[in-house]
Amino acid sequence: MSASGPSAFVSAGGRSLEFRRIAAAADGPTLVFLHEGLGSISQWRDFPDRIVEATGLPAVIYARYGYGQSEVLQQPHGVDFMHREALESLPELLRALGIARPILIGHSDGASIALIYAGSGHPLRGLVVMAPHVFVEDITIDSVVAAKRAFETTDLPRKLARHHRDPSKMFYGWSDVWLAPESRGWNIESFLPAIKCPLLAIQGHEDEYGSMAQVDAIARQAGGPVKVLKLEHCGHSPQQDQPEIVAAAIAEIVERCSGRGAAV
Repeated sequence: MSASGPSAFVSAGGRSLEFRRIAAAADGPTLVFLHEGLGSISQWRDFPDRIVEATGLPAVIYARYGYGQSEVLQQPHGVDFMHREALESLPELLRALGIARPILIGHSDGASIALIYAGSGHPLRGLVVMAPHVFVEDITIDSVVAAKRAFETTDLPRKLARHHRDPSKMFYGWSDVWLAPESRGWNIESFLPAIKCPLLAIQGHEDEYGSMAQVDAIARQAGGPVKVLKLEHCGHSPQQDQPEIVAAAIAEIVERCSGRGAAV
């Protein structure tokens, strides 16, 4: 199935979540894609298909609670929403879909969720994080403020409505958490030493939401093998700004940890 094909729904974390599968010619561990803070299945565009083609592995893409066509957000998120996603919803989703020891590919908030999941003792074959957050920087907050201004003064709501059932609840559910005073103390570095699987961390030099300090912290503290890819002419979405380089790097790490080489 293509990433642009029809959705299905699964119950996880007490919510109905949209997901899609992409079949592959060969058997192997499943690639699971975790989207960014304003993301959805459709906003990945054809990137998951590209990675399935490059690796020969099947994939699952899903939309978190409040995103895409998943159940609409009923109450505000707490600052711990990424922890709850990683420790409650994601494990339930993987069990419901029969996925064991996946390779997680996360972007931005999705990357942070993947790091928490990996650092909590859940079995993984590999981990790819693009533009991850492991602590809060001024640049992050400044860009969220700018995004909120754009949401309230431009046609951004109309654009997001193409991808989300309720773009307003989705957007403020994201921005209000990041702009809450207590979010300044948010930090997931304590999860890094327990990550033992092969890890690829990707960061753009022009990322408006985070600096190289994020991937440097991961490289310094993760408990397993880490490769850091720092990209020129790349902002917050490496898979869009440098798709060929990113796809090749992901294919390389997947080859090492997919079971065709040494499993972890």
